[in-house]
Amino acid sequence: MVSRLAPLAPRPAGDDARGVEGGPGRSPGEPRIRPVPGRIRRSDVDEVRSRTDIAAVVGEQVALKPAGVGSLKGLCPFHDERSPSFTVRPAVGRYHCFGCGVDGDVISFLMELDHLSFTDAVESLANRLNFTLTYEDGQPQQDSANRVRLLEANRLAAEFFVGELGSQAAAPGQQFLTERGFDQAAAAHFGVGWAPKSWDALTKHLRGKGFQDAELSAAGLVSSGDRGVYDRFRGRLVWPIRDLTGAVVGFGARRLLEDDQGPKYLNTPETPIYHKSQVLYGLDLAKREISKTGRAVIVEGYTDVMACHLAGVPTAIATCGTAFGVDHIKVLRRVLGDETGAHGEVVFTFDPDAAGQKAAVRAFAEEQRFSARTFVAVGADGLDPNDLRVQRGDGAVRAMLEAKRPMFEYMIRRVLDSYDLDSVEGRAAALREAAPIVADIRDQAVRPGYVRELARWLGMDLADVDRAVKRGRGAARDADRRGSDRGRAGRQDEAPAQPQRPPASLRSLPDDPATRLEREALMMIVQVPHLVGGDLIRRSTEAGFHNGTLAVVRDAIASQLGALGGAGWLERLTAEVPEPIAPIVQELAFLPLPVRTGGEEQLARTAKSTVAALVDRHLLRRKADLVRQLQRTEGADADRFRELRQQLVVVEADRRTLRAV
Repeated sequence: MVSRLAPLAPRPAGDDARGVEGGPGRSPGEPRIRPVPGRIRRSDVDEVRSRTDIAAVVGEQVALKPAGVGSLKGLCPFHDERSPSFTVRPAVGRYHCFGCGVDGDVISFLMELDHLSFTDAVESLANRLNFTLTYEDGQPQQDSANRVRLLEANRLAAEFFVGELGSQAAAPGQQFLTERGFDQAAAAHFGVGWAPKSWDALTKHLRGKGFQDAELSAAGLVSSGDRGVYDRFRGRLVWPIRDLTGAVVGFGARRLLEDDQGPKYLNTPETPIYHKSQVLYGLDLAKREISKTGRAVIVEGYTDVMACHLAGVPTAIATCGTAFGVDHIKVLRRVLGDETGAHGEVVFTFDPDAAGQKAAVRAFAEEQRFSARTFVAVGADGLDPNDLRVQRGDGAVRAMLEAKRPMFEYMIRRVLDSYDLDSVEGRAAALREAAPIVADIRDQAVRPGYVRELARWLGMDLADVDRAVKRGRGAARDADRRGSDRGRAGRQDEAPAQPQRPPASLRSLPDDPATRLEREALMMIVQVPHLVGGDLIRRSTEAGFHNGTLAVVRDAIASQLGALGGAGWLERLTAEVPEPIAPIVQELAFLPLPVRTGGEEQLARTAKSTVAALVDRHLLRRKADLVRQLQRTEGADADRFRELRQQLVVVEADRRTLRAV
């Protein structure tokens, strides 16, 4: 059986069938579900649902705006979109996305968004209301990995660390904060604490609160060794990492003691409640201001976030021990309400060292995922926001951000700075490297301005720079097509490839009929090659593609025909394509196939007919080409005319065979 991701399905308005009395959607005459010990009583579920303001819960994750009488709208948190299609109706307590079709109530919203069980979602909402739940046996269901328990363990750990910061043993942490311009009030505002240099001080504290070692391990608070469990964070300054709701989900800890042989920063490992690729430090404090102003400032560390907030820049946030990536962008775009980019802006700050420059390149690679305008701000003398505040005051931090430069300008100037522009050779080399960057600007109203700026910065003729940028656009298309040149013979109908930066996802591809056919045919080949058949797949790899990115995937399939559908099939294909296109292969492998009913037999018919349609399109082009050649050859070369007629007969026979598939 082929595994495929199904689209989010509408969830019934009632409770799920996990032991809630009565169950959801019960038909007339259907027997009632018996009460199950440890399950929440139906009346309590209804009470929690009715008391909870769905707009407030959703609003913590999505920037909502009025959209007619009784409705609010924002970017859907369940799929990537640029125009808001996610609607909340507070009066009826429900949400619906007109883009992906998901809908439900406040309980299902938490279940889908945070991957909670029904019980965990209800318990989380009850905690918000300070509402005491009752259970069928009078007690909640015991579960060592229960999300609520893990959150509570982290909350208590955060309180413990804060309490320890005032102790004499925390002097190194106190000194660190003082030297960086943070007083006691600042530390309290951000919840900064101290992990004592002890084998198991926190472990004993939480055991005394009723937690089991298995729960502490699941929360990432302890590690295991030959001597049993021990505190993960010891002798370090600690920052709590919170999710959008303000719940503590993990910690970041700074090494300060000379005998600490661990890394400079130690973070909570991946846990059921902490995923570093989806968490932004400080976003719980900054989200309202970000949503209000449409501006976010991305800095590189915990102290930089603190410095910016204290300096009057309350929209600063940072990643937690990882590069700023796609999942971070999705989270931030929802808070920004990143719809049109008309007013929104995202400002990145980078250190001038090699690591900072590498981070700049990574951020630039993801820049076009934002609708908002992107900028770069660099501190005077290369100082980061924290050092800038300590040495030059709050005003210097604000001035740094006000002096921001557009991301494209920053990247172009970065290229130019690496060449000797006083020499003809240096200017020529700089132009060759900078022209593709300008060519990659998606806003056609902005691109000509950068062509003029590049000419001015280089001191070159505008016409020469304009030609180089146009060549850069062509070179970008060629770069995307590099992997698709193998086996090109016989595919003269190949269309020009896509721009230099491959689309981030299949949604970024054009939605024209030709591209849709290519996409769906590749989905069939990648997911159910055994139903398509090896011969048909081989013939499809000889077909020309309109879309250059999909053509690269086609060529990867052509190179792996010997391993068709075998062990490691997907891994082989992913390894075969250039790295930027690997996510496209993953999407092709997991998107739901366009087959609703009929089981595997219907799926096989659809798979074969889809791929056959791709091959037939290629044959139809071949037929048209042969007809044109016949018209040119008739009466001029009898032997060539007969040869072309025979080829035309073969093509027509192939097409008839395909129709029988």
